[in-house]
Amino acid sequence: MTTVLPVLPLADSFQRRVTYVRLSLTDRCNFRCTYCMPEAGVELSPKSEVLTFEEIERLVGLLAQLGVERVRLTGGEPTVRKDVVEIVRRVAAVPGVREVMMTTNGLLLEELAGRLRAAGLSRINISLDTLERAKFAHIARRDQLERVLAGIEAACQAGFSAVKLNVVALRGFNDREAGALCRFAWARGCVPRFIEWMPMSDGVLYAPGSLWPAAEIRAAIEAQCSVKLHPATSGAPGSGPARYWRTEPGGHEVGLITAMTEHFCDTCNRVRVSATGMLHACLAHDDAVDLKTPLRRGDEAAVVRAVRTALGEKRAGHEFTVGGGGAPHKHMVSIGG
Repeated sequence: MTTVLPVLPLADSFQRRVTYVRLSLTDRCNFRCTYCMPEAGVELSPKSEVLTFEEIERLVGLLAQLGVERVRLTGGEPTVRKDVVEIVRRVAAVPGVREVMMTTNGLLLEELAGRLRAAGLSRINISLDTLERAKFAHIARRDQLERVLAGIEAACQAGFSAVKLNVVALRGFNDREAGALCRFAWARGCVPRFIEWMPMSDGVLYAPGSLWPAAEIRAAIEAQCSVKLHPATSGAPGSGPARYWRTEPGGHEVGLITAMTEHFCDTCNRVRVSATGMLHACLAHDDAVDLKTPLRRGDEAAVVRAVRTALGEKRAGHEFTVGGGGAPHKHMVSIGG
């Protein structure tokens, strides 16, 4: 049973309210995407160090008392955890949690989409960087496009309030597919979202020449879809960093996550927790605070103090540069994409 603590809503020193946590369930993944992790993989955390679903439930309960309303489950790949449906069910039942969401590569969704929805998952984001099989096998280092497409279809039929398709935008790789990816999403009632590539892993995976800036992404969508994009006054619902645009004609929506060229740090409302219970106040810095140790010894007041300490030290923004500078040491796969 989670202790009831005095409620003082979470905010950092810049008065940014934190209402959203991205919670990694595992650092394991069944893909090896080139922009996310080295080909040989990363050093995996021992299973004994990974939060159990009971610990996840308790931690989310504490965060909810502090004003966190939305929880996004990430990885690695969250669906590789055998207890993922039970985790969703428990997190969705936590008082104060309004929405439970997930980001996934879609590989296992054909089997899991309906069960996840029934357990209380409300929204789902699925990675889809290309519609071409050979290119998919190259970037994911797995020849699994057909299974991912089947997973997307299952998600579209499962009754989620929103299905979004995440595209890591890479110049010279999928820039000529912007229109095709948008049309694929819109035809299924999904929202396509294009994400500027960020330098992680000390920048060793990053190729500056592959950065596809937001302004060029919008121009490509307009040209390839024969539309004009206008800022959406109320974009596709959610709580993350995407800014939404609406097409004319058609009224379709498209999201852009633009950490590199159109910064959004001043509106940040989220923190991240790794699978091992380390709180990261910012994706772009290696600052991390241990929540697992006080959680496991039952000291919930210490967990709350640690969370507030981390928020008090949260920086104004990232230090990414388009040339790859400012990259943290941590891998994207280890903290959750």
